[in-house]
Amino acid sequence: MKKITLLWVIISIALSTTAQTLLTPELLWKMGRVSALGLSKDKQFVVYSVSIPNVEENKSQRKTYKMPVKGGAAVEITNTDSLLANTKISSDGKFIISSDAVKVINITGADKYPDLKKSNAYVFTSLNYRHWDTWEDGKFDHVFMAPLVNGKPGTPKDIMAGEPHDCPQKPFGGDEDFIWHPDGKRIVYVTKKKFGTAYAVSTNTDLFEYDITTGITKNLTEENKGYDVAPEFNSRGQLAWLQMKRDGYESDKQDIVVMNGTVKMNLTQQRDDIHVEGFRWSDDGRSIYFWAPTNGTLQLFSVTYPGLTKMMPFITQITKGDFDVTGIVGQTGSTLIVSRTDMNHPAELYTVDIATGAMQQLTHVNDEALKTLANCKTERRFVTTTDNKKMLVWVVYPPNFDPTKKYPTLLYCQGGPQSPLTQFYSYRWNLQLMASQGYIIVAPNRRGMPGHGTQWNEQVSKDWGGLVMKDYLSAIDDVSKEPFVDKNRRGCIGASFGGFSVFAMASMHAKRFKTFISHDGIFDFRSMYGSTEEVFFENWEKGGPYWDKKNAVAQRSFGQSPSNFVEKWDTPIFIIQGGKDYRVPLEQGLQAFQAAQLRGIKSKLLYLPDENHWVLSAQNALVWQREFYNWLDETLK
Repeated sequence: MKKITLLWVIISIALSTTAQTLLTPELLWKMGRVSALGLSKDKQFVVYSVSIPNVEENKSQRKTYKMPVKGGAAVEITNTDSLLANTKISSDGKFIISSDAVKVINITGADKYPDLKKSNAYVFTSLNYRHWDTWEDGKFDHVFMAPLVNGKPGTPKDIMAGEPHDCPQKPFGGDEDFIWHPDGKRIVYVTKKKFGTAYAVSTNTDLFEYDITTGITKNLTEENKGYDVAPEFNSRGQLAWLQMKRDGYESDKQDIVVMNGTVKMNLTQQRDDIHVEGFRWSDDGRSIYFWAPTNGTLQLFSVTYPGLTKMMPFITQITKGDFDVTGIVGQTGSTLIVSRTDMNHPAELYTVDIATGAMQQLTHVNDEALKTLANCKTERRFVTTTDNKKMLVWVVYPPNFDPTKKYPTLLYCQGGPQSPLTQFYSYRWNLQLMASQGYIIVAPNRRGMPGHGTQWNEQVSKDWGGLVMKDYLSAIDDVSKEPFVDKNRRGCIGASFGGFSVFAMASMHAKRFKTFISHDGIFDFRSMYGSTEEVFFENWEKGGPYWDKKNAVAQRSFGQSPSNFVEKWDTPIFIIQGGKDYRVPLEQGLQAFQAAQLRGIKSKLLYLPDENHWVLSAQNALVWQREFYNWLDETLK
């Protein structure tokens, strides 16, 4: 008996040791990245892909699998054609739609002057000369329709012929931007029918319907001046889409709208706290499932569609918990298949019981890797702001957290500015990874984040240096009251709007922080206004151009630029900048680094010439991680 007991002690110690492996950048970049492709035609299988980064080759390897929706072994497949319905084929099987780039305008020197074929010049006469990470070259993505002859496409027809407009929308649109009407006689597609400077200052994206018989195109959403995107028909031929109302406001409240004949109904406007991230029709076409931020998470909801009756839509929250529902794959009977993450787990597919919200993990791509990793405790904390509001703050603790010890602590500043801070899992800004290096992470749901009401969400706009900065300080000050926070080892980190927040904090933190890290942050508001590509964003967030001296709102906004307060900088700062980031252009990072250097402040610049607003290549990502933690080790520990 003693031998058996001793054996169990040894096994328990071994298991305990195994379970305490800490997440590292290298382990993070071995995780499989799960992407759902859809349910099989008979709804018996879920089809998904797994992408695994190959650091040595600096690219990813992708494999595709099918798995029974009721659970079971995954089987690798090489072709999905026999499993997944081709939604790009018309219901009568006569036509297929696709997209391709079309040369519409001559912009390059070689195009304009045929005798100068080696010229790499560009000639522009309006804005939108570059977008996200690509320079305009005169080509536009158009929708094509082709007849199917013996199962093969015939000669395609460009249904947007001659238009300097894109479908799919750039930079992030895909096949979901153009769909068939169930009658097989009409095509609905998304585009912003503006060009040049008008395109750069507007978000007025519409849904257009093309009649394949008459060749006539009509605007289905002409009355709405904001975004209209993500069209989807139900089984009864009724069209739903996502809509924002105000032109130029990319973070307006996003609702689900349904059109039945010519009658339109907004299903989610009744809830001030609902900002829909994405949706899917129920199989019977009588309700819609969607996911949206709430209380620092992304949860699954349903909303009824009453048709042409006088009944009001009814919204129900289906799931609850400290996790994010990040997408809906499909429905099979009383079950939904969704994608789910939390701060300790990358995306996997789950089943959801529609009636109860009960969830069951379906794919287990990363189970083997995760079982050896120590999880980090995530905790909700509610902090009173300077204007007496209750603000949710996520606090993430290191593995094996000991409240009797003192820990270096990082204030994490979210981007956006109006994007939710939830139970996300990132391959760069990974809070589990940061905590696993021995840091406490303080992540406030400061104003400007959806899921806490429209007023809270909108209070950041036109006042970047105001209450939102006080929210950050309220969060770090409140958590710093705990004895386990080492007040002499606090840092402030963030990207995009979070990177701006770091630059702003550098002049107002009053010795709270010992180090800063800013990635693709906005440093100088004037040069940002003069070089970013989506000017509508700057117009909305700043309230107008800096040269409008009579515009008091704009003048106050531009007065909050971090570049105005560099004389107050006195703390080491690490600046990261992507060379192909045209949203927050290169000069923002360079100006900040140059200012720090000329001020004699300890500083470092990581320049990534081939990366955009993100870091996508495996080896650059690992350089990012190693330099990130080297800087923290050097300045904080």
